[in-house]
Amino acid sequence: MKGLLAHLAPRTLRGRLSLVALTAASLLMTILTVVFNVVMDRHLQHQADDELRNRAAAVATTIDMSGPHVRVLETVNDRLLDTNVWILEGGRLVEKPPSAASAGPLYQAVDRLAAQSGRACATVTARGERPLRLCSEPLSGGRGGAAVVTALDLGPYRSSADTLLLGSLALDAVMLLCTYVLTRLSVARALRPVRTMTDQATQWSAVHSDDRFGAKDHPAELTRLGTSLDALLDRIRTALRYEQQLTAELSHELRTPLTRIITELDWWTRRPRSAEETRAIQSVIGEAAQAMRTICDTLLNDARESARNPATVPGTADVVSVLGGMVRHVEAPDQVRKAVEAETSVLEVGVPPALLERIVSPLLTNAVRYARSSVKVRARSIPGAVWIDVVDDGPGVPQAFISELFQPGRRADADDGHDGAGLGLPLARRLARAVGGEVSYDAAHAPGARFTISLPAG
Repeated sequence: MKGLLAHLAPRTLRGRLSLVALTAASLLMTILTVVFNVVMDRHLQHQADDELRNRAAAVATTIDMSGPHVRVLETVNDRLLDTNVWILEGGRLVEKPPSAASAGPLYQAVDRLAAQSGRACATVTARGERPLRLCSEPLSGGRGGAAVVTALDLGPYRSSADTLLLGSLALDAVMLLCTYVLTRLSVARALRPVRTMTDQATQWSAVHSDDRFGAKDHPAELTRLGTSLDALLDRIRTALRYEQQLTAELSHELRTPLTRIITELDWWTRRPRSAEETRAIQSVIGEAAQAMRTICDTLLNDARESARNPATVPGTADVVSVLGGMVRHVEAPDQVRKAVEAETSVLEVGVPPALLERIVSPLLTNAVRYARSSVKVRARSIPGAVWIDVVDDGPGVPQAFISELFQPGRRADADDGHDGAGLGLPLARRLARAVGGEVSYDAAHAPGARFTISLPAG
């Protein structure tokens, strides 16, 4: 049954609201129609009773009760007054309508009403005949009890009541039809701004528009809807921007190991190699492929964690061991010396080793790229954190470019002869901030450049 009702229910909001309005109006109309017809039926009955009592009072003026028996006086309108009138005295029938029988259900009802001490009315329906309304009027005076009983055909009154009922039902049908039509039109007009906002939101999300609905000149409900749609559009735009940024970062980070693989393969195919050389090349390619896998896993894990907005990323790493391995494997010109300095041989940081490599790698690569003679990586511990300095003796960062240093896609000099897309430093800072750390540049350091990484202690 519920499934059938759900299947028959309108699919549109306009149809459902119109159905609700029609149902409510139907219930209200039904109640009003019943109340109206009950009131009108009683009103017509009271009118009939008043007419019967007036006729009984008129007949009572023609009755003489001064003698031992009730006597009916003859009047000019005697025939009109005698129509449907019974006069009884102490159970004795004094006068009756000419066409009425002296026995039967009708006479029994007349006799019961006359026997009552006060005014009384009743409705009698004889078989095959229309209903009659009877009212008795007791007569005062005389020796015995007497009463006048008058009768009235209720057919015209019932016909009027039926006419009123049919008229009210027809009026209800017209009102319900008008209610349904007006509700559909009103709801359609009220929902027109919602449809317009939906179309605009779909268009704006498709073209990455900066347009927003705002709260100007909108009703309260549409203002809340506009605010929700604005927030949704902002989230879509942020997600798209983050997806583009993640793609660019993957491309940037995978470039170095991929170049290394291509170089080794190119060198290996130039001439026949010995088995030992082949194994060495395979080892280098394997390390580069593993580095690519680590980069992908690190960035994807960071993307998932960023989507959940975590406070920290679980795991710890041995700083000295990770930095030592990175310095040994990073390629550098022959004149550039590389060194790792640490205040202690055991120094743990509260991030996984792979993430530590991804944070330090862009800074170390840039230092080796621009250094003249030396690159130093220093690690030291402070309460609650570990600081890692990456220092080189190169030209440093131009003063005018410091404010744009961590902006994605920005480079101080795109024609300096070095590869790069300007994504390494922004990536390092974003990954560090994701775990509660920071990457900063010391503009006062000279000569060369010094970048400082702050990470939570392990």
